[in-house]
Amino acid sequence: MDTEVMGALTQFGVAGLVCWMWLVERRASADRERQISETHRALMEQRDEREGLVSVVRDNTRAMTAIELGQRELVGAIERLGHTSDRRAS
Repeated sequence: MDTEVMGALTQFGVAGLVCWMWLVERRASADRERQISETHRALMEQRDEREGLVSVVRDNTRAMTAIELGQRELVGAIERLGHTSDRRAS
């Protein structure tokens, strides 16, 4: 606390001290509110990014499943063709 503030506090006595403490608390409270708001905004942005990432993973999983199904059908068709040609050869 610098000498000017100390002089003002002694001039106004306990009321000055209470006022100074209230002002300090209000300033600290405003800083906390700003930090909370910034943190909330950052979390909301991250949530949007995570939702986008989950959507991409879901779409990729759906595409991979479709590819796997197509490959299984292709293998089945090739196996059926192989069995058909074996019967003809016999």
